[in-house]
Amino acid sequence: MNRREYLGLVGTFAMTPLASAFAEALPSSYEAALAAYPDFNGTVVVGRGSSILFGRAIGVADPQSQAPMALGTRFETGSVSKWVASMVVMKMVDQGILRLDEPIKQYLPGYRADNGARLTLRHLMYHSSGVPNDLIAARKADPAVAHTELEQMDAVQRYASGDLRFTPGSAWDYSHSNWLIVKAIAERMGRRPYRDVVAAWLLEPLGLRDSGLFNGESSAVPGMALAYSGPVTAWQRKVNAVPDYMAMAGGFYSSAPDMLRLMDGVLSGSILTPASRAALMKVQMPDQRYALGGRTRVESIAGQPREAAWEDGSNGGFRLVARRVLADGITVIIFNNSSFDHQKLGTLASGLMDAAYARSG
Repeated sequence: MNRREYLGLVGTFAMTPLASAFAEALPSSYEAALAAYPDFNGTVVVGRGSSILFGRAIGVADPQSQAPMALGTRFETGSVSKWVASMVVMKMVDQGILRLDEPIKQYLPGYRADNGARLTLRHLMYHSSGVPNDLIAARKADPAVAHTELEQMDAVQRYASGDLRFTPGSAWDYSHSNWLIVKAIAERMGRRPYRDVVAAWLLEPLGLRDSGLFNGESSAVPGMALAYSGPVTAWQRKVNAVPDYMAMAGGFYSSAPDMLRLMDGVLSGSILTPASRAALMKVQMPDQRYALGGRTRVESIAGQPREAAWEDGSNGGFRLVARRVLADGITVIIFNNSSFDHQKLGTLASGLMDAAYARSG
């Protein structure tokens, strides 16, 4: 069977009349964008709002068993987990449980007192805290760290309690250690595990059947793609374990249709209040175009400047590119499990975006 015969079923999601206008033409323009990448392996969804306009599942989900890719195949989302975590925190802000600009010593009295008096959730979630990235340094120094589970506060004390590298709010430094602290705060103030609030506030109300949190190696999750590198005829497994204490930093998994629903439900639906949605997407660090846990960018899309949620994630051999134009909900989701070049995925996403707008012209 040809690798492009594993097609996604567009009709799985009901289309609005406006979305249908984007899908009336034959899919040749989308296929042309994909044809430029004959070695791509993964899933692609183009949508408007929560409606799928075009979907494809290409190649194999598991190079060992040769199981074919399906549109509902699950993938790790990598650092897009941080954006998902920010959605949960903003829900807690909506409920009056947390405030972004309160010193975190109010929420986590067991944390280092001098840092706790200076740091806020906003600092942590914008990566402007100055908390050193001791977690990644430890994983590089000792591979066993990746496979060792710790209680959340033990992980915070071990990997997120160093001397601040700069005055909070004065600079930007991407640090996974920030999210150990955020998770400790969310679980203490919410009085239940993070995975429970993700299920209650995102998965269940949005009907996300192929999404959730994993810990350890994601291959234990049913329906998960296997991450690898190299050609499928000479592949090598490429995994990167994520302990539970890192769930906010990299423990979320999803499928392409579920990511479409998630982005629509949070950015256009009733999951967050308008104020919290605006805060989620507000860029605080212009040089990085970084908002809360993710990026918001104004880019030339189909020949016009358009503001978009601009999310990229990777872990091991997994890759995710997710783009959503905020004004009209045109969205592209691309998942890959074969260590595909991330820049090429971004170019593919741009081509698919252009195709979506060309159809509406």
